Amino acid sequence: MTTLEQVHSNAAPQAIGPYSQAIKAGSMVFLSGQIPLNPETMELVAGDVAAQTHQVFKNLIAVAEAAGGGLANTVKLTIYLTDLGDFAVVNEIMAGYFNEPYPARATIQVSALPKGSAVEIDAVLAL
Repeated sequence: MTTLEQVHSNAAPQAIGPYSQAIKAGSMVFLSGQIPLNPETMELVAGDVAAQTHQVFKNLIAVAEAAGGGLANTVKLTIYLTDLGDFAVVNEIMAGYFNEPYPARATIQVSALPKGSAVEIDAVLAL
C-alpha cells in the first residue's frame, strides 16, 4: 500500500475544513481546491475574477513547491467558476502560468464557492 504524506505550506491559506492542502501518494500529489484567499489574512483578495485567479495560482504554486514540485508538474486541473462568462479571462491567465504541453483540464460552472469566491482550482501533480 502506498504511504500517504500530508503536504503543508505556510505560504498558502490554511485549510478551512477537515482536509489537507495536499496529499502526496508515491510520485503523485493531489492538491485540494484553492480559492483566492490571502494566506496572511485568510480573507478573499480584493478585485475581479482576474485578481482572484492570480491569487489562486499563487496559492497552488506554494502548495506544489511544498510538495517538492511546481506548476510544471501539473497533469490535471479542475477549474470551478461561478460564471462561465469568466472562461476567457481565466484561460488567458492560466496560459501565463503554464507552458505546452498544457495539463488536462475540466472547467465547471457551479452555483457557489466558499467565502463567495468566483473561482476555485484543484490540481494533480506527477513528480
